[in-house]
Amino acid sequence: MIRLMIADDHAIVRGGLRQLLSLAPDIEVRAEAVDGAQVLEGLRRELPDLLLLDINMPGLSGPDLITRIKSHWPALPILVLSMHNEGQVAARVLKAGASGYVTKDSEMEVLLTAIRKVAGGGKFIVPELAEKLVFDVSLSGDGLPHQNLSDREMEVFRMLVAGQGVNEIAEQLCISNKTVSTHKTRLMEKLNIGNTAELVRYAMQHGLLN
Repeated sequence: MIRLMIADDHAIVRGGLRQLLSLAPDIEVRAEAVDGAQVLEGLRRELPDLLLLDINMPGLSGPDLITRIKSHWPALPILVLSMHNEGQVAARVLKAGASGYVTKDSEMEVLLTAIRKVAGGGKFIVPELAEKLVFDVSLSGDGLPHQNLSDREMEVFRMLVAGQGVNEIAEQLCISNKTVSTHKTRLMEKLNIGNTAELVRYAMQHGLLN
């Protein structure tokens, strides 16, 4: 039996996953979490066989959360279930320590295969994303500016191009407005961009919009 923790801040997503996974005879959902703090708290109480993790949650999330988890529980398999289908995003979480990456538009059979493979100590990434990783990340020798952004800067970048303001980003990430503004300034400097409109244009050009 594969004991599972589901970490996602959307109740409907967690409920849907729990219901679908209950149909699998070899998988049991033992715990749920809505943010990074709950993930860490839950792992301290009971270590599952696999953590099914959304990378966009309030507070500590994404590669930062994965790095924190792996520093405490290095053997815990982590399978990321994300709405993002860009190779760059997958590369970041895999580098941080995740063992697999599945997009939320995948078929249920794909998710079940990924859970079983990663829980068994293997690696899994959806085929279409694996191709992007090869051609967009591994073989990219052009040194695209956004590849130099830190994980937090990339997170702020995505939220900015999604139309969120500094105050909204600060509240969602549980950091100060000043910190968000600092990240915004630094990422714009790294991208050589002067305003949000240019930021959105850059995201469109490089396929970084959700």
